[in-house]
Amino acid sequence: MSMASATPFPCFFLPKKTFCISPPFLKKHLLVTTLPCCLSAKLPLKLSPIRTSIKCAVSQAIQAPSEKKCQLMRRSDIRNIAIVAHVDHGKTTLVDSMLKQAKVFRDNQFVQERIMDSNDIERERGITILSKNTSITFKDTKINIIDTPGHSDFGGEVERILNMVEGVLLVVDSVEGPMPQTRFVLKKALEFGHAVVVVVNKIDRPSARPEFVVNSTFELFIELNATDEQCDFQVIYASGIKGKAGLSPENLGEDLGPLFEAVIRCIPGPKINKDGALQMLATNIDYEEHKGRIAVGRVHAGSLRRGMDVKICTSEDECRFGRVSELFVYEKFSRVPAETVEAGDICAVCGIDDIQIGETIADKSEGKPLPSIKVEEPTVKMSFSVNTSPFVGREGKYVTSRNLRDRLYRELERNLAMKVEDGETADTFIVSGRGTLHITILIENMRREGYEFMVGPPKVINKKEGDKLLEPYEIATVEVPEEHMGSVVELLGKRRGQMFDMQGLGSEGTTFLKYKIPTRGLLGLRNSILTASRGTAILNTIFDSYGPWAGDISTRDLGSLVAFEDGTSTSYALMSSQDRGQLFIGPGVNVYKGQIVGIHQRSGDLALNVCKKKAATNVRSNKEVTVVLDTPLDFSLDDCIEYIQEDELVEVTPSSIRMLKNPKATKKTR
Repeated sequence: MSMASATPFPCFFLPKKTFCISPPFLKKHLLVTTLPCCLSAKLPLKLSPIRTSIKCAVSQAIQAPSEKKCQLMRRSDIRNIAIVAHVDHGKTTLVDSMLKQAKVFRDNQFVQERIMDSNDIERERGITILSKNTSITFKDTKINIIDTPGHSDFGGEVERILNMVEGVLLVVDSVEGPMPQTRFVLKKALEFGHAVVVVVNKIDRPSARPEFVVNSTFELFIELNATDEQCDFQVIYASGIKGKAGLSPENLGEDLGPLFEAVIRCIPGPKINKDGALQMLATNIDYEEHKGRIAVGRVHAGSLRRGMDVKICTSEDECRFGRVSELFVYEKFSRVPAETVEAGDICAVCGIDDIQIGETIADKSEGKPLPSIKVEEPTVKMSFSVNTSPFVGREGKYVTSRNLRDRLYRELERNLAMKVEDGETADTFIVSGRGTLHITILIENMRREGYEFMVGPPKVINKKEGDKLLEPYEIATVEVPEEHMGSVVELLGKRRGQMFDMQGLGSEGTTFLKYKIPTRGLLGLRNSILTASRGTAILNTIFDSYGPWAGDISTRDLGSLVAFEDGTSTSYALMSSQDRGQLFIGPGVNVYKGQIVGIHQRSGDLALNVCKKKAATNVRSNKEVTVVLDTPLDFSLDDCIEYIQEDELVEVTPSSIRMLKNPKATKKTR
């Protein structure tokens, strides 16, 4: 049958496979082995939705004949891979098992969980924030592994890391399937033309549904316009925590051998110009006190030697000279000194103190710069200002505007997705990021370093196209038990969210909701959803696009309880104050005028005296009143930033986090 006379159903062409199927049929059976185009969609067909073939079309198809013309060759002894996934799908745990099975550690060595999460905040929050390098050796092949963040707010880390690798392990949860961040990282990997190995992780979960997950992932590949070779991905089923993997969900091996073999077979070695002039793109920046700045990246062409004179280029016209003082490669879990690094390997370079991310280390005479790294624009901004509260300087070491400016601009050197601008006054700075968590992690790091400052509420970054005002929209996915679904749907509806998908999730009685919602509507939403669902709902969001202004959104119905004098809180005063709402403080806490001490039970703010003492008289009452106080609310930094509104600020110090009314905003309203 000729294609001209064929039915109007979509046709897909995979290597040595061609099939035409109707949309309803496509949803039911996405992964097919063979289906001739001449077959009608109405014929009863038995299809195998999960592939167990061990051939990998990707590695063969990528080897284009044009490589010879460019004098490019592939290194077969190295594989560079990034592990990407949505948050909590088990990337870091899987890397733990890969390291242990590759005998990176001694048999008697104590190894903590989530080895790659070395940062204190990462360990406390249980999330990966910074991408990290390691390497293992499997059958004489060195595999450089980069563990990346799963949170959408740290998407900038993932975007630049993809410059260093030829393939990705896309880790997908065996119950949840592809989630918002899965879509984001996969889209970026496909744009780079990388090979993808899909790892269906947590296959040992009782409600695992591998068939649905693989089909959903394939559907996502089609949506993102993947090539035929990329669509023919290898699927590996694994349990990261048990360290097992296999080609089918029912038949897992005793170790991760099938996963290592899939990496060697399906992900091509780096394409290099071995005899060309040196080129290395600085993709990441590390810092050590005695070594200074360390540039991390992959050598694209030529070779890099210790003590070599090089040229550092931003563009063809902007170049300066430097010398490589020390050179390291990644072996097992540490950096190892090296004399020479050949093209294709990932290395760390010391000695160039002013190098920035995106610059090229090139040959001194013939080197040319590589294309710089581009990341997507930020969507949320917050104001940082000098602390002006009565308690200024009591706890912090760095309190001046110069300290604040230096620290914020230093952050830009390694955090490409962030922007810093000067504010309206000399002591105010506007920090823009990919989301509130992105900026909150910076705030948390700064307070631990001894900085003391104030931050305003998060605001979205709008755009103007002609006369139209556009604002950022995000895709929000909520997993919520059925009994709490009504209150969550009502909450999202109030914030201008539009539901476009709803489905049951596994056998756990959980409903999966998908919304398109303005970023403004997400500010302060996480706590509200947890309250509405009694702590059972899981919210995930990712930036989608800019759309028309959605109108006014009310993010908070209740006002604040505000202290109207300086002093120390007393049990006597708090006993009467707690009838007005929920308090943030207990007795014996120093407060100042304008500090927010609780949530009012009604709209509008209410000034309270929380320092009032019981009058001491010489006349005894017949009975002493027993003071019973409610447990105060314990708000974290993230909670405080979600809570505050336009006329409020958060005071951040190394030991305390307080909220207060903005004195400048109060004066304006009078």
